[in-house]
Amino acid sequence: RSCARTGAEPEQRAAWRSPPGCAAPGPAAVWPSHRSLSSWLRRGRAEAEMPLPGQGLLWFGVVLGSIYASREATTQGNWTTGALNVLLIIVDDLRPSLGCYGDKLVRSPNIDQLASHSLLFHNAFAQQAVCAPSRVSFLTGRRPDTTRLYDFNSYWRVHAGNFSTVPQYFKENGYVTMSVGKVFHPGISSNHSDDSPYSWSVPPYHPSSEKYENTKTCRGPDGELHANLLCPVDVADVPEGTLPDIQSTEQAIQLLAKMKPSAQPFFLAVGYHKPHIPFRYPKEFQKLYPLENIPLAPDPQVPAGLPPVAYNPWMDIRQRDDVQALNLSVPYGPVPEDFQRKIRQSYFASVSYMDTEVGRLLSALDDLQLAAGTMVVLTSDHGWALGEHGEWAKYSNFDVSTRVPLMFYVPGRTAPLPEAGQRLFPYVDPFAPISEVMEPGRPVPDPVELVALFPTLAGLAGLRVPPPCPVPSFHVELCREGQSLLKYFPSPGVEDEPPDVEGGHFGGPRESIAYSQYPRPADSPQWNSDKPSLKDIKVMGYSIRTIDYRYTVWVGFDPHEFLANFSDVHAGELYFVGSDPGQDHNVYNGSQGGSFPRH
Repeated sequence: RSCARTGAEPEQRAAWRSPPGCAAPGPAAVWPSHRSLSSWLRRGRAEAEMPLPGQGLLWFGVVLGSIYASREATTQGNWTTGALNVLLIIVDDLRPSLGCYGDKLVRSPNIDQLASHSLLFHNAFAQQAVCAPSRVSFLTGRRPDTTRLYDFNSYWRVHAGNFSTVPQYFKENGYVTMSVGKVFHPGISSNHSDDSPYSWSVPPYHPSSEKYENTKTCRGPDGELHANLLCPVDVADVPEGTLPDIQSTEQAIQLLAKMKPSAQPFFLAVGYHKPHIPFRYPKEFQKLYPLENIPLAPDPQVPAGLPPVAYNPWMDIRQRDDVQALNLSVPYGPVPEDFQRKIRQSYFASVSYMDTEVGRLLSALDDLQLAAGTMVVLTSDHGWALGEHGEWAKYSNFDVSTRVPLMFYVPGRTAPLPEAGQRLFPYVDPFAPISEVMEPGRPVPDPVELVALFPTLAGLAGLRVPPPCPVPSFHVELCREGQSLLKYFPSPGVEDEPPDVEGGHFGGPRESIAYSQYPRPADSPQWNSDKPSLKDIKVMGYSIRTIDYRYTVWVGFDPHEFLANFSDVHAGELYFVGSDPGQDHNVYNGSQGGSFPRH
């Protein structure tokens, strides 16, 4: 069944109503009239006309007023006074190159400070290492084979099933849900609306300066403007005199201030763009990382035993003006060492820039005295290779592409409730001398999955944990394919769930498994290997990560029937983490139908 008209013109698509059999978007009072919604979405889809922060907040006040006026009449919410607010921070392309994960080079004092009050998962993995499929997966609690989104070109409610999302579930349980920046991937995969009006109580906010991200705003050595990969800027000189993540922080802080006097709990998702390419960040952050201090990847060569189908040729990197000037051979041509260091320098500088924005946001949580009543979760959609295996970007099943930071601050559970006047999250200047080393919170070594986010957030907030999905589950609107992580939290008075017999996640780290997958159009690298369209997918790499090994099998895939043929094995990979943490020595025996490695 269809729950949106993705074939319609944008103006028509903005004003759709739920067809029979689809979940209702929520109480009419929570969402503006379809006429005003249509008008707003038409403006929102043209990035140049995105509402300015002040305008968005005025609109927000009107909508919020209607929520308060109608909450007595709505039967949807079951919120109670004292419910935890939720601040979900999603960072684009962030691998765990952070101080709290043991990185000695990267300056990330504000995220490290959050980690010091958090439960810190050291082996969290995305289900597909590319933006739209990963975000749709963890925001619906379903794997890519269920959302049927492996590229950027379909909306799950039409293409797969009318699956509920994390913010939708909180909205239906009485929360005011708000989106700032890149939460869902924009475009077709979220119905050109960030899944509005299903997921959000108010229209999602996108920074007006987003539209300059991929334009020629990078000043090159020749004095001209280019669309470069490496793009440190003087913020005063860029269009609008600001950057998207700066705008997102400002908007998020204003929304927090608006929600402070409310008795109704909020769910605020904030999506930061950096360190996604291009590396467009305030140039002063380069000073934190002198080139002479930047090491190369420990394994910058393409491993001899790497199957060609497993290699991603990082075509989006090659399209940037400064990389094109290097005249690199495709697909394996190595990047010159001096430019490798520059890429790594700009990635790390982008991380530190993003860390300051997280710091400003968390400091505002303190200023508004919301830290004692707000759960804070920080994660990423996937990792990013920085020269390991001769690869750059994501688009693979290796740990460097699938492993992400994941931390939960839960007041009174992962850290004591702050005392009156105590600041948990004072802003930390990354340029200041390091005065003390922050101890990270309690670490969890077990492999876990981002698809676990939905049931975990629900349980921590005291909501009913969605039930496990049946197989198949395309007809089921609310269920989850990931295991809740509640067992890792001290749990006074929080609903937990019985172990799933089939999941096998409750028997210690050697019983924990994380699954990832990645599609390919062919057995050898080609122009669309990184981001094949659905119709072009011929091979699917299914990968299992345990505490001891990563095992990947590349099998034939039918994109019309969405079927993998595990008797049609194209290649395999097996890496033992203890002796080969970089996953450089493939010990898969190459025989089709070989036995699965067991503990």
